Amino acid sequence: MIKTAQELKKRKEKARKVLRELKRLIPNAKMALRYSNNWELLVAVILSAQCTDKKVNEVTEKLFKKYKKLDDYVNARNSEFEKDIYSTGFYRNKTKNILASAKLVKETFGGKIPNTMEAILTLPGVSRKTANVVLGNAYGVVEGIAVDTHVIRLSRLLGLSTEKDPKKIEQDLMQILPKKEWFTFTYYLIEYGRNYCPAKRHDHAKCPVR
Repeated sequence: MIKTAQELKKRKEKARKVLRELKRLIPNAKMALRYSNNWELLVAVILSAQCTDKKVNEVTEKLFKKYKKLDDYVNARNSEFEKDIYSTGFYRNKTKNILASAKLVKETFGGKIPNTMEAILTLPGVSRKTANVVLGNAYGVVEGIAVDTHVIRLSRLLGLSTEKDPKKIEQDLMQILPKKEWFTFTYYLIEYGRNYCPAKRHDHAKCPVR
Protein backbone atom coordinates (compact mmCIF):
# COMPACT_ATOMS: atom_id res chain seq x y z
CA MET A 1 0.00 0.00 0.00
CA ILE A 2 1.30 3.45 -0.95
CA LYS A 3 0.79 5.60 2.13
CA THR A 4 2.11 9.09 1.37
CA ALA A 5 2.04 11.56 -1.50
CA GLN A 6 5.84 11.61 -1.51
CA GLU A 7 6.02 7.84 -1.84
CA LEU A 8 3.41 7.93 -4.63
CA LYS A 9 5.45 10.54 -6.53
CA LYS A 10 8.63 8.49 -6.13
CA ARG A 11 6.95 5.28 -7.33
CA LYS A 12 5.35 7.04 -10.31
CA GLU A 13 8.76 8.29 -11.41
CA LYS A 14 10.25 4.81 -11.04
CA ALA A 15 7.34 3.29 -12.97
CA ARG A 16 7.86 5.85 -15.77
CA LYS A 17 11.54 4.86 -16.09
CA VAL A 18 10.79 1.12 -15.93
CA LEU A 19 8.06 1.44 -18.56
CA ARG A 20 10.35 3.42 -20.87
CA GLU A 21 13.02 0.70 -20.69
CA LEU A 22 10.51 -2.12 -21.15
CA LYS A 23 9.14 -0.46 -24.27
CA ARG A 24 12.66 -0.14 -25.63
CA LEU A 25 13.51 -3.79 -24.91
CA ILE A 26 10.16 -5.30 -25.91
CA PRO A 27 8.41 -3.01 -28.41
CA ASN A 28 5.83 -5.61 -29.47
CA ALA A 29 4.79 -7.21 -26.19
CA LYS A 30 1.55 -9.18 -26.44
CA MET A 31 -0.13 -12.31 -25.17
CA ALA A 32 1.38 -15.59 -26.36
CA LEU A 33 -1.74 -17.77 -25.99
CA ARG A 34 -3.40 -18.79 -29.27
CA TYR A 35 -7.18 -18.79 -29.78
CA SER A 36 -9.74 -17.98 -32.47
CA ASN A 37 -12.70 -16.65 -30.45
CA ASN A 38 -13.54 -15.24 -27.04
CA TRP A 39 -14.62 -18.57 -25.56
CA GLU A 40 -11.33 -20.19 -26.60
CA LEU A 41 -9.53 -17.22 -25.08
CA LEU A 42 -11.20 -17.87 -21.72
CA VAL A 43 -10.40 -21.60 -21.90
CA ALA A 44 -6.75 -20.90 -22.73
CA VAL A 45 -6.36 -18.40 -19.88
CA ILE A 46 -7.91 -20.80 -17.34
CA LEU A 47 -5.58 -23.56 -18.56
CA SER A 48 -2.56 -21.25 -18.21
CA ALA A 49 -2.78 -21.18 -14.41
CA GLN A 50 0.43 -22.78 -13.08
CA CYS A 51 1.31 -23.79 -16.63
CA THR A 52 3.49 -22.30 -19.39
CA ASP A 53 1.90 -20.63 -22.40
CA LYS A 54 3.92 -22.96 -24.62
CA LYS A 55 2.34 -26.05 -23.05
CA VAL A 56 -1.14 -24.51 -23.16
CA ASN A 57 -0.75 -23.80 -26.89
CA GLU A 58 0.32 -27.41 -27.46
CA VAL A 59 -2.77 -28.67 -25.64
CA THR A 60 -5.26 -26.23 -27.16
CA GLU A 61 -4.06 -26.94 -30.69
CA LYS A 62 -5.72 -30.36 -30.35
CA LEU A 63 -8.40 -29.32 -27.87
CA PHE A 64 -9.90 -26.59 -30.08
CA LYS A 65 -10.11 -29.00 -33.03
CA LYS A 66 -11.95 -31.54 -30.89
CA TYR A 67 -14.25 -29.07 -29.11
CA LYS A 68 -15.23 -26.59 -31.84
CA LYS A 69 -18.34 -24.99 -30.35
CA LEU A 70 -19.50 -23.90 -26.90
CA ASP A 71 -22.05 -26.74 -26.94
CA ASP A 72 -19.20 -29.25 -27.27
CA TYR A 73 -17.97 -28.08 -23.86
CA VAL A 74 -21.48 -28.02 -22.41
CA ASN A 75 -21.95 -31.66 -23.44
CA ALA A 76 -18.42 -32.85 -22.63
CA ARG A 77 -17.78 -35.65 -20.14
CA ASN A 78 -15.55 -34.63 -17.24
CA SER A 79 -13.44 -37.78 -17.37
CA GLU A 80 -12.68 -37.36 -21.06
CA PHE A 81 -11.97 -33.65 -20.81
CA GLU A 82 -9.60 -34.28 -17.91
CA LYS A 83 -7.53 -36.54 -20.17
CA ASP A 84 -7.53 -33.90 -22.90
CA ILE A 85 -6.01 -31.22 -20.65
CA TYR A 86 -4.07 -33.48 -18.27
CA SER A 87 -0.63 -32.10 -19.15
CA THR A 88 -1.55 -28.53 -18.12
CA GLY A 89 -1.69 -29.57 -14.46
CA PHE A 90 -4.54 -29.18 -11.94
CA TYR A 91 -6.63 -30.84 -14.63
CA ARG A 92 -9.55 -31.86 -12.39
CA ASN A 93 -10.15 -28.35 -11.10
CA LYS A 94 -9.62 -26.79 -14.53
CA THR A 95 -12.06 -29.27 -16.08
CA LYS A 96 -14.69 -28.52 -13.46
CA ASN A 97 -14.33 -24.76 -13.94
CA ILE A 98 -14.23 -24.76 -17.75
CA LEU A 99 -17.23 -27.06 -18.21
CA ALA A 100 -19.25 -25.26 -15.52
CA SER A 101 -18.39 -21.93 -17.14
CA ALA A 102 -19.54 -23.26 -20.51
CA LYS A 103 -22.98 -24.05 -19.07
CA LEU A 104 -23.21 -20.66 -17.37
CA VAL A 105 -22.13 -18.77 -20.49
CA LYS A 106 -24.78 -20.59 -22.52
CA GLU A 107 -27.64 -20.42 -20.03
CA THR A 108 -27.05 -17.03 -18.41
CA PHE A 109 -25.11 -14.97 -20.95
CA GLY A 110 -26.63 -16.14 -24.23
CA GLY A 111 -23.51 -17.94 -25.38
CA LYS A 112 -21.25 -14.88 -25.12
CA ILE A 113 -18.44 -14.16 -22.67
CA PRO A 114 -19.58 -11.30 -20.38
CA ASN A 115 -17.94 -7.95 -21.11
CA THR A 116 -17.93 -6.46 -17.59
CA MET A 117 -15.73 -7.24 -14.61
CA GLU A 118 -18.72 -7.85 -12.33
CA ALA A 119 -20.33 -10.35 -14.68
CA ILE A 120 -17.23 -12.24 -15.80
CA LEU A 121 -16.16 -12.81 -12.19
CA THR A 122 -19.31 -14.93 -11.71
CA LEU A 123 -17.82 -17.61 -14.01
CA PRO A 124 -16.21 -20.53 -12.16
CA GLY A 125 -12.43 -20.33 -12.04
CA VAL A 126 -12.27 -16.69 -13.14
CA SER A 127 -10.10 -14.50 -10.91
CA ARG A 128 -9.34 -10.80 -11.45
CA LYS A 129 -6.20 -11.82 -13.33
CA THR A 130 -8.17 -14.00 -15.74
CA ALA A 131 -10.89 -11.36 -16.03
CA ASN A 132 -8.41 -8.59 -16.88
CA VAL A 133 -6.75 -10.72 -19.57
CA VAL A 134 -10.03 -11.80 -21.17
CA LEU A 135 -11.77 -8.42 -21.01
CA GLY A 136 -8.76 -6.61 -22.43
CA ASN A 137 -8.08 -9.02 -25.28
CA ALA A 138 -11.71 -9.79 -26.14
CA TYR A 139 -13.34 -6.39 -25.78
CA GLY A 140 -10.65 -3.78 -25.18
CA VAL A 141 -12.19 -3.30 -21.72
CA VAL A 142 -9.48 -2.32 -19.23
CA GLU A 143 -10.58 -2.19 -15.61
CA GLY A 144 -7.31 -3.24 -14.00
CA ILE A 145 -3.96 -4.94 -14.48
CA ALA A 146 -3.54 -8.71 -14.84
CA VAL A 147 -1.16 -9.82 -12.08
CA ASP A 148 0.43 -13.21 -12.73
CA THR A 149 3.57 -14.76 -11.21
CA HIS A 150 5.89 -12.70 -13.45
CA VAL A 151 4.12 -9.47 -12.50
CA ILE A 152 4.19 -10.33 -8.79
CA ARG A 153 7.91 -11.15 -8.80
CA LEU A 154 9.08 -8.30 -11.01
CA SER A 155 6.87 -5.59 -9.51
CA ARG A 156 8.50 -6.32 -6.17
CA LEU A 157 12.00 -6.71 -7.61
CA LEU A 158 11.81 -3.41 -9.49
CA GLY A 159 10.45 -1.53 -6.48
CA LEU A 160 7.01 -0.85 -7.92
CA SER A 161 5.23 -2.60 -5.03
CA THR A 162 6.17 -4.08 -1.67
CA GLU A 163 3.02 -6.19 -1.45
CA LYS A 164 2.74 -9.96 -1.86
CA ASP A 165 -1.00 -10.26 -2.47
CA PRO A 166 -1.91 -9.98 -6.20
CA LYS A 167 -4.90 -7.71 -5.51
CA LYS A 168 -2.77 -5.28 -3.50
CA ILE A 169 -0.03 -5.33 -6.14
CA GLU A 170 -2.66 -4.55 -8.77
CA GLN A 171 -3.87 -1.58 -6.72
CA ASP A 172 -0.30 -0.26 -6.35
CA LEU A 173 0.35 -0.56 -10.09
CA MET A 174 -2.95 1.11 -10.98
CA GLN A 175 -1.92 4.08 -8.83
CA ILE A 176 1.48 4.59 -10.43
CA LEU A 177 0.88 3.68 -14.09
CA PRO A 178 -1.19 5.71 -16.60
CA LYS A 179 -4.41 3.84 -17.39
CA LYS A 180 -3.49 3.68 -21.09
CA GLU A 181 -0.54 1.45 -20.08
CA TRP A 182 -2.42 -0.97 -17.82
CA PHE A 183 -3.28 -3.54 -20.47
CA THR A 184 0.16 -3.95 -22.03
CA PHE A 185 2.18 -3.60 -18.82
CA THR A 186 1.43 -7.21 -17.93
CA TYR A 187 2.88 -8.42 -21.23
CA TYR A 188 5.97 -6.25 -20.92
CA LEU A 189 6.76 -7.84 -17.57
CA ILE A 190 5.97 -11.38 -18.77
CA GLU A 191 8.33 -11.03 -21.75
CA TYR A 192 10.96 -9.32 -19.61
CA GLY A 193 10.80 -12.16 -17.09
CA ARG A 194 11.10 -14.79 -19.78
CA ASN A 195 13.87 -13.20 -21.82
CA TYR A 196 15.91 -11.02 -19.47
CA CYS A 197 15.17 -11.69 -15.80
CA PRO A 198 14.03 -15.29 -15.16
CA ALA A 199 12.88 -16.61 -11.79
CA LYS A 200 15.89 -18.91 -11.45
CA ARG A 201 18.86 -17.59 -9.47
CA HIS A 202 21.03 -15.18 -11.46
CA ASP A 203 22.95 -11.91 -11.21
CA HIS A 204 20.28 -9.20 -11.27
CA ALA A 205 22.97 -6.56 -11.81
CA LYS A 206 23.15 -7.77 -15.40
CA CYS A 207 19.39 -7.41 -15.97
CA PRO A 208 18.88 -4.38 -18.26
CA VAL A 209 16.04 -2.66 -16.38
CA ARG A 210 17.83 -2.97 -13.06
